[in-house]
Amino acid sequence: MTFASTDATSDASATRTVGVELGERTYDVLIGPGLLAKAGALIAERLGKVKCAIVTDENVAHHHLAALERSLTAAGLAAQSVVLKPGEATKSFRELVPLCERLLEMGLERGDIVVPFGGGVIGDLAGFSAGILRRGVRFVQIPTSLLAQVDSSVGGKTGINTPQGKNLIGVFHQPSLVIADTDVLTTLPVREMRAGYAEVAKYGLLGDAGFFGWLEKNWRGVFANGGPPLAHAVETSVKAKAAIVARDETETGDRALLNLGHTFGHALEAWTGYSNRLLHGEGVAIGMAQAFRFSEERGLCAQGNAARVEHHLRQVGLPTRIQDIPGGKADAGELLALMGQDKKVRQGKLTFILVRGIGEAFIARDVPPEQVRDFLQREIAG
Repeated sequence: MTFASTDATSDASATRTVGVELGERTYDVLIGPGLLAKAGALIAERLGKVKCAIVTDENVAHHHLAALERSLTAAGLAAQSVVLKPGEATKSFRELVPLCERLLEMGLERGDIVVPFGGGVIGDLAGFSAGILRRGVRFVQIPTSLLAQVDSSVGGKTGINTPQGKNLIGVFHQPSLVIADTDVLTTLPVREMRAGYAEVAKYGLLGDAGFFGWLEKNWRGVFANGGPPLAHAVETSVKAKAAIVARDETETGDRALLNLGHTFGHALEAWTGYSNRLLHGEGVAIGMAQAFRFSEERGLCAQGNAARVEHHLRQVGLPTRIQDIPGGKADAGELLALMGQDKKVRQGKLTFILVRGIGEAFIARDVPPEQVRDFLQREIAG
């Protein structure tokens, strides 16, 4: 499958609009620079004079919260803010309960909106709170990380982590609007930018070999401060996800392809305790490299593809091996048990996203656990 995209050399200052087609719940993803200053007007135009509850983290608040509050106030929208600790550990029951209570204390009604303003952690947590508050209130995603802009803010997956695994508690709850201001990415630490890039590369690896080839040639431009390559990468990724979500909103079929690298990666994240040892995108990068190596070992994919994928990810600065994770040595049995908690497990059988080549991912539901264990043991041994 190839995902249509606009010219990568088109005007970087233009706002690009991608629709997520879900009937009466269709919404737009707006992509471009300078959108944070326009956020209030964009929300008021589409959703009316609503009360806004901004949920963000300390890092984003330091750089951008004042600008968003000014934008909402200028549009005549009442707004209050909740500022949480950054990091994957925030996506937990421990933070969900007080967040919901705080939103209720604000007097948020069904017609009002929650505004997740941050990366994937904030988007997932605050989106989940919106989904369960008063049995569902509207929300507007304003993603501030590359990972969130290209992936987690689109498609309505919300949730929290547990010791048993990642994102095992949550709901499908679609946003009313997504505002992706590419200018805010300039304040991201380089490690966070790289982690987000793993999800960009994923869209090429799972269904668009041409896009992956473009990334191999243009990745440095994606990491530059704004400009057409970044906007092109974000738009192409969002179009890819929007097309899949429109076909399979609740992951009963094709949407599982979006989990390329995630079965391996999520197990690694759980093994590290969702700590700073391994960011989500870094886990996905290792997982995608493993998916290609595993596919080659099983004769599903021509030799050389895995090396090409690993070379590109390493060129960008991403990890591709379990040994790249600092602190401690993994155990194959423990990782396999963590995979058993994956959301895609059906009747106790593991589901993997494997590949026949770059841009040719497929869903495999018949992978023997002993093959996975043997593969993991070889991966750990190096």
